[in-house]
Amino acid sequence: MAKSDLIQAPSFAALLQAFFAEHLQQQRAMSPRTVAAYRDAFVLFLDFAQGQLRKQPTAIRLEEITPTLILAFLDHLERERGNAVRSRNARLAALRAFLKFAGRRDVSALHAVERALGVPMKRFERPMLGFLSREEMLAIIGRPDESWTSQRDHLLLRMLYNTGARVSEIIGITLADVVLDGAACVHLHGKGRKQRTVPLWRSTVKQIRAWLRLNPRLQPTSALLPNRDGQAMTRGNVAQRLALAVKAATVVQPQLAKRSISPHLIRHTTAMHLLQSGVDISVIALWLGHESPTTTHQYVEADLAMKEQALGRLQEPDAAVRRYKAPDSLVEFLMTL
Repeated sequence: MAKSDLIQAPSFAALLQAFFAEHLQQQRAMSPRTVAAYRDAFVLFLDFAQGQLRKQPTAIRLEEITPTLILAFLDHLERERGNAVRSRNARLAALRAFLKFAGRRDVSALHAVERALGVPMKRFERPMLGFLSREEMLAIIGRPDESWTSQRDHLLLRMLYNTGARVSEIIGITLADVVLDGAACVHLHGKGRKQRTVPLWRSTVKQIRAWLRLNPRLQPTSALLPNRDGQAMTRGNVAQRLALAVKAATVVQPQLAKRSISPHLIRHTTAMHLLQSGVDISVIALWLGHESPTTTHQYVEADLAMKEQALGRLQEPDAAVRRYKAPDSLVEFLMTL
């Protein structure tokens, strides 16, 4: 018997454990957020595969991860869980990363892995980026009253607009990350453990100083924007406080009641206002912490689309004057249906 015949191929369970423990965390040194995203993808996939294959996840074989199973899972995500195409593709990316790893560890399953890797990403139309006007943004930031919560929320919204930070970056700011003397700035800890520094407005610095006077017990390691228990705010906390601020702002900006406004929309708003103020697109990319310039170019496209729409309402100089023409009776009938 050949020596190679005695070498047993690793099980699916062993491969998956090695993928997370060795490949993602040790060899690739992926951030905890990335590992968590991959984990969530596999929790969903294994739950689905268990129902389809009628066996426990530990009993699944690598060869059973077929294109048919993967496509059925992706369809399940879109139809039954209501996931957007972007989320569907993110789950598929996690599966593909594992399959590439598994193919190198288990050469005997390479053919099955290659077939599974043939499942394509789904194309989708990227929606037009939305953003708030300056008047709308200022109305949402509002004016704080004397209460602790109002002071904190005011600083939270001002910081979101000033920095264009992601929610995770804002709630992760500690006092040690804030520099108020000299060139005032804040150090943000972004995706993939990347860090960047963003300058602060003088009005933001003034607000932070007032906040620190109100909270003298905060330590360098304390969250700049804590909850009532002194812990960092959660994503849910931020979304809730923003919703209350938007509701209050509808008194002066009633159109806000018809819009879906999230913390990420404020990030878009910061980027668009920087662009419209003449800031170079490469500077905006650094400001937002974008890894690819393609991501930042979306703001240029959105701004250009708005200008084209405005131009479309203006009649060209050499265009013939349009005369009114009564609609045909049949067309008029059809338009009433």
